[in-house]
Amino acid sequence: MATGQANKLGKKLRRLAGKAVSDYSMIEDGDRIMACLSGGKDSYTLLDMLLSLQRNAPVSFDVVAVNLDQKQPNFPAHVLPDYLDTLGIEYHIVEEDTYSIVKAVTGEGKTYCAVCSRLRRGVLYSFARRIGATKIALGHHADDAVETLFLNMFHGGRLKAMPPKLLSDDGDHVLIRPLYYMRERDIARWSKYREHPIIPCNLCGSQENLARPAVKRMLAEWDAIQPGRVDNIARAMRHVVASHLGDGALVDFESLRRTVELMPTREVGDALASTFDHPNHDQ
Repeated sequence: MATGQANKLGKKLRRLAGKAVSDYSMIEDGDRIMACLSGGKDSYTLLDMLLSLQRNAPVSFDVVAVNLDQKQPNFPAHVLPDYLDTLGIEYHIVEEDTYSIVKAVTGEGKTYCAVCSRLRRGVLYSFARRIGATKIALGHHADDAVETLFLNMFHGGRLKAMPPKLLSDDGDHVLIRPLYYMRERDIARWSKYREHPIIPCNLCGSQENLARPAVKRMLAEWDAIQPGRVDNIARAMRHVVASHLGDGALVDFESLRRTVELMPTREVGDALASTFDHPNHDQ
């Protein structure tokens, strides 16, 4: 990627990250933000954006990079420390053998993702508490949110996706997604330009016929047929009209009544007659 193109892309991504952070009040003065770093393009870009915001934002906050080493076989444990040392930032490598647990408890033909994410979340929440993190930053982007929307619709019968900011179920952690406005293709281009040392996942990435890749392919086909369609879906999740859906928990359908009385029949007739008698009425 030419330097000019890289600079233009960098400005675009920083602008989108700043807008997401501002629109959803993700970062406050004095925050200590734990950036979850997996070794994939999304989390590297997340860290890039947070460090850029830290240098230029009108508020002061700390960024701490945290990686969970799940003890996957052949995991290159030196890659992330070597990379993070070049940045000169605070970081922690948390070692927890969740890999063996996931393999042991996941039944034949079942996907690893649900158990893996639940275990990973528990470990990271505990560590965030230990280091006094006020926010936990995740590298999910617009494509992730749209894919999750369709996965929940197709397989769960729910209109649910990924929010840009979320309070954990225990009320103890605030999760933020600064890449919420970004497309995955732009993140991939940025990561390639930055030459991030990518570490592939040998757990979820080792399974075939997963639902998410199927939805990803579907959305890619839609984007090819009609460019901008996925962007519109992502935008729609930010402009929800609850009254035009069917959730009785959001709209009190039982109490819906007319707010004006019907016009008496004679007055309706007089009104129609006067309309047709008007000289400007089309013949």
